[in-house]
Amino acid sequence: MNNKSRKKIFFVDDNLTCLAAGRTMLKDYYEVYPIPSATKLFKALERVSPALILLDVMMPEMDGFTTLAVLKGDKRWRDIPVIFLTSRTDENSEVKGLSLGAIDYVTKPMSAQLLLSRIANHLLMIEQRRELENYTYNLELMVELKTDQVVNLQDAILNTMAEIVEFRDNLTGGHVSRTQKYIEVLIDQMLEEKIGLSAISHRTKKLLIQSAQLHDVGKIAISDAILNKPGPLTEDEFEIIKTHVQHGVEAIESIKKKTNEKTFLTHAAIFAGAHHEKWDGSGYPNNLKGEQIPIQGRLMAIADVYDALISTRPYKQPLPPSQASQIIVAGRGTHFDPQLVDIFIKIAHKFEKIALDKQ
Repeated sequence: MNNKSRKKIFFVDDNLTCLAAGRTMLKDYYEVYPIPSATKLFKALERVSPALILLDVMMPEMDGFTTLAVLKGDKRWRDIPVIFLTSRTDENSEVKGLSLGAIDYVTKPMSAQLLLSRIANHLLMIEQRRELENYTYNLELMVELKTDQVVNLQDAILNTMAEIVEFRDNLTGGHVSRTQKYIEVLIDQMLEEKIGLSAISHRTKKLLIQSAQLHDVGKIAISDAILNKPGPLTEDEFEIIKTHVQHGVEAIESIKKKTNEKTFLTHAAIFAGAHHEKWDGSGYPNNLKGEQIPIQGRLMAIADVYDALISTRPYKQPLPPSQASQIIVAGRGTHFDPQLVDIFIKIAHKFEKIALDKQ
């Protein structure tokens, strides 16, 4: 076997006769480094990284137990497997060595066949474990990649559905994208201040932002004549507009029945169904009040109204962001969650930047 392909083994023993015998037993199969003391072991480890260390227990200056403790306490060496060599046969010594991290015990005088067999078995197990770890790591990477691909596909589908609604009114283009960005900065501030942690987390943030795209999907069922009416809506027309909430929930629930991936659709249905509820209970469709309104609805209420205020609509001209912010603040405790408005005040400049970026 070519020396370059052989695994390196450190044989550590203060008995020179034992060192010579050990080297003779192993030299045909491994690249053996005979080392007479723990001090010289540590010096050798600075230059060479062995596949395994055979370590005598009874040595002067520093015994095997102390040496092993040092090895396991150093991140450079802690993963190198160690087999103890000892003339001791008492159970306590063996338990102590194994508890410190040794992988096996071989008693002296050593049998060449037994020693080679123990070494080969342990090196094989170590190699198999590393292969399994690599396989697991690569598998996790593949799963992560596939998950990202699925999420990207979901995003593309959701975005396309949202754009279909937006394209029916070319004056409101970008509304979905901006409301997502508003919600993201609101959630980031909530996480920073540790507010609403029972409902919001870093794990759920992406799902919430993703699913927010479908909050207005129910408008697909509303006629163009009403959606694009240049003047004020009649009472009957407004009642029709209000039905987009229920149409949106029904559309999303229909999709849920046809897929196993329901989490983001559950959030989407809540966004669609609750974004027109008001803190004081005067909203629609269910006149929910205060914290009866899901957090998705309370977040979208601020994002949706703010964007409507700063956007051109068939029935109005856009307001400047500063005025839109004043209206949001004025709705604290009536239209909007007071705590979320307090958060909004701190990040209103981020809303304004998102609004101005559209121009």
